[in-house]
Amino acid sequence: MAAFTAARWMGNPQSSGSKVVVIDQPIEAGKVITANQIKAINWPGSAIPRDAYTSTTNVAGRIARVSMIPGEPVLPGKLAPIGSTGGLTSIIPEGKRAITVKVNEVVGVAGFALPGSYVDVLVGGKDENDQPFSRTVLSRVRVLAVAQETAAEPDKPKVVSAVTLELSPNESEKLDLARNIGKLSLVLRNELDTGEVNSAGVRLPDIVNPQVARETAAAPTVKAAPARPRQTRGIEEIHGANRQSVATP
Repeated sequence: MAAFTAARWMGNPQSSGSKVVVIDQPIEAGKVITANQIKAINWPGSAIPRDAYTSTTNVAGRIARVSMIPGEPVLPGKLAPIGSTGGLTSIIPEGKRAITVKVNEVVGVAGFALPGSYVDVLVGGKDENDQPFSRTVLSRVRVLAVAQETAAEPDKPKVVSAVTLELSPNESEKLDLARNIGKLSLVLRNELDTGEVNSAGVRLPDIVNPQVARETAAAPTVKAAPARPRQTRGIEEIHGANRQSVATP
């Protein structure tokens, strides 16, 4: 009896809720969504995603802000604003900027920094005393693109010569200054790790002789005692009842 009831419920279009537009073929971020990449299916009424599209005509021709996979419902937040022309500019969130930095096989974490990954940015150079240093200048920065690709292929790490990062205007200024100071490195981090890095950086003594560096940092500061006034010797002259001191160095 239960199986019969379930079969009737699944076969009744009115029982299956409303239509919801889902992805039928993989879609890359920044690309135009075509009609053959989406479809409308029946979705249980109690589980319809909020603000989901119900007609493919409202989705076809729009620009995808993020990459999407088959079976995924299309929601407004995944699409670029109406009128967007596509490409990288369509996937940059409002208030953010995109800036490209040069990397190599090492500083690009061997090709594992993919679109959608999060990285920290380090700068290595020399300070005002011509001493080597390394310091984290930006933390948890999202990678928008590697080379000219905005879609990630986790199973195919790719070594590239340039990575495009998503930054705020202030972070863009920091990065531009940092790359003029020294060499930049990217440090790959877990996408669920939202902690901010607030490091004073490291210098040559921290690597060559870390024990001495720790002791120097922990040693109390001793203030120099104030200079005492210089004492002078004197000669006393006696003239009858009168006495007079004559100072000598």
